[in-house]
Amino acid sequence: MSEHITPEHILGTGLGFWASKTLLSAVELELFTVIAPSAMTAAQIGDRLGLHPRSLRDFLDALVALQLLDRVGDGPAATYRNTREGAVFLDKNSPAYVGGMLEMANARLYEFWGNLTEALKTGQPQNEAKAGGANFFGELYADEGRLEQFLRAMQGIQTGNVMMLAEKIDFGKYGTLCDAGGANGNLAAIPAKKYSKLACTSFDLPPVEPIAKRHVEAMGVASRVKVVSGNFFEDPLPKADVITMGNILHDWDESQKKMLVKKAYDAVNPGGMFIAIEAVIDDARRKNAFGLLMSLNMLIEVPGGFDYTGAQFDAWAREAGFARTEIVPLAGPSSAAIAYKS
Repeated sequence: MSEHITPEHILGTGLGFWASKTLLSAVELELFTVIAPSAMTAAQIGDRLGLHPRSLRDFLDALVALQLLDRVGDGPAATYRNTREGAVFLDKNSPAYVGGMLEMANARLYEFWGNLTEALKTGQPQNEAKAGGANFFGELYADEGRLEQFLRAMQGIQTGNVMMLAEKIDFGKYGTLCDAGGANGNLAAIPAKKYSKLACTSFDLPPVEPIAKRHVEAMGVASRVKVVSGNFFEDPLPKADVITMGNILHDWDESQKKMLVKKAYDAVNPGGMFIAIEAVIDDARRKNAFGLLMSLNMLIEVPGGFDYTGAQFDAWAREAGFARTEIVPLAGPSSAAIAYKS
């Protein structure tokens, strides 16, 4: 007897943008933040968010069915509240808020991914650069508002990883850490907060400096996290026992990746290590769907970037001179690719 099959998985994947846009609109409307203090009825939510009554309950109940909201009761008197995950990750007032990435997805990526077929045929980015603008980073750093949105997105997607990294790696054995491409300073600030003797540097382009200084100050570690301006393509990285890069290597083509890994090797003190945090793809390229989809996002966004496997990282690191590597799982699909210098 043949196995019974259904098109459920195919339709669920092919029409997955329905669920995606429902969540992204909820984040845009700040629904999860509005209902964080107390549960609300559909009518109360509609009044608060300025939503038309026609599809209000469909919208909210779809989020319930997607396990993105909880509902108590049935009918018009039912109340909606955040799930445990929503309360932690989707309320803007939560320190673990990941909505910055979803805000950027809604504002930019959702539209650009509509041109994935063209990107696959041409190998060319499909973002602002397609309309004759500068490359992604050129456009990004020229607009302070978009830059802050991007940095919030990176903070949201990386905070859980960095907190887990600070738990899994004993930074107490090291004296100095430099985060190259430091964005708002989060990857330097979190280890500094946990390890009181660790002196950290956040290294990024000049437009980022005031944003990073404000964030480091807010984290209460300004006395031990130095914000330094520079360009990691043009300048040597500051020397440190530990060099980190969070979601940096995947932005660039293979020759640029190798160059950055070599720069990290040159900057790491003997006995130190280089840590790249990414959605590292499994070597067989069968399991980490998020990492593979992130690599397609690099196709949409940048000329040569791609995500990579642990085996690829190992080859680049050994070519640069590192003695050995390991992959340490972090939050969700992300990992720390670590290269050790003898």
